[in-house]
Amino acid sequence: MGSTDNLKQENLIRLDGVGKTYQAVDGMPVHAVEAVTADISRGSFVSILGPSGCGKSTLLMMIAGLLDPTRGSVHFKGMPVTGPLRDFGVVFQDAVLLPWRNVIQNVELPGEVARMPAAERRKAAGEIINMVGLGGFESKFPRELSGGMQQRVAIARALLLRPELLLMDEPFGALDAMTREQMNLEIQRVSLQTKATVVFVTHSIAEAAFLSDRVFVMSRRPSAVREIVDIDIPRPRSIDLLSSDKLGAHIKHLRGLLNAGEDVS
Repeated sequence: MGSTDNLKQENLIRLDGVGKTYQAVDGMPVHAVEAVTADISRGSFVSILGPSGCGKSTLLMMIAGLLDPTRGSVHFKGMPVTGPLRDFGVVFQDAVLLPWRNVIQNVELPGEVARMPAAERRKAAGEIINMVGLGGFESKFPRELSGGMQQRVAIARALLLRPELLLMDEPFGALDAMTREQMNLEIQRVSLQTKATVVFVTHSIAEAAFLSDRVFVMSRRPSAVREIVDIDIPRPRSIDLLSSDKLGAHIKHLRGLLNAGEDVS
């Protein structure tokens, strides 16, 4: 499915003037996110791109219902988001696996919390473990896995309840370049296979351009969406696209939107 097709679909998420202000220890307000208004289409892959510390993760956590906005609102399928929903799956930079549980037990955890019947839970976990390429590792413990494999477990766990929305907060930031490249291909494949809508935080321009149908380019804090850039290249995309002139033009445009000297790669 190409990005143009995705963008014709109905909106799943509506951000209406969403902002967040924290109170610092000295009592002074810290404006993390000024105001963001945007729509996210069902089935699309959207990246939130910006310099370090600009409020990307704060915005993601507000979309996920894990952080209350100071102003504005987030709507999911027309209903206000006031907390985490079963239709949401979240993946963080740290896989946050329980070390005393093996792979399949970690993946099953959301099903246990949701009181899914044991047989159904185990069957769903097995299918998703195979989907993310970890078949045969069900009985391994986190300490026996590489960083990339741990993140696959975290992604599988987030997908167990078949969420409509998958929120990912720089999930590959701690991985080496080769593993990160492979994980980019894997999350593209999984997102297309599950048809989940993905919101993906990154400070990598190339990663945002390669993965996304649309890129929300954030300004420095207090951040707002400087521009929403459509990446008009059909998915799935091969890794060779990274060296193509077509993607290179998008990368150049994204880079030009970011302030000189900002910490992006």
